[in-house]
Amino acid sequence: MPHRQDVLTKVFYCDPMSFWQKGRLEKNHEFIRYILPKGTSFDSLTEQKVNLMMNHINSTARASLNSCTPFHLALLLLDAKLMSLMDLRSVPADQIHLKPDLIK
Repeated sequence: MPHRQDVLTKVFYCDPMSFWQKGRLEKNHEFIRYILPKGTSFDSLTEQKVNLMMNHINSTARASLNSCTPFHLALLLLDAKLMSLMDLRSVPADQIHLKPDLIK
C-alpha cells in the first residue's frame, strides 16, 4: 500500500526585481524597508524583533483592504489562540512606529 504524503507547505519563488509577481506582499516589503533601510544588516534580528516589526506593519490599515489592517483580517481567518501563541498582536494605530529605532 503506497504511503500518502500530505503537502504541508508550498513555497513560491518570484523572479528578482519582479514586483508584479508578489501581489499585495510588495507593500510589506516597502514597510520593512522603512524599518530596515537598504544596506542594513539582518544579522542582529531576533524572532522577537521580527515579530515586533511585523506586528507594527500588520497593524497598519491598507487602502487595498478597505481600510482594514492585515491583523484584523487574520483574526477573521485564524484562531485568536494561534495568533497569541505566535506572538502576533495588534498595535493601536496611534502607537504604530515604522522607523529603524523600532527594533534598536
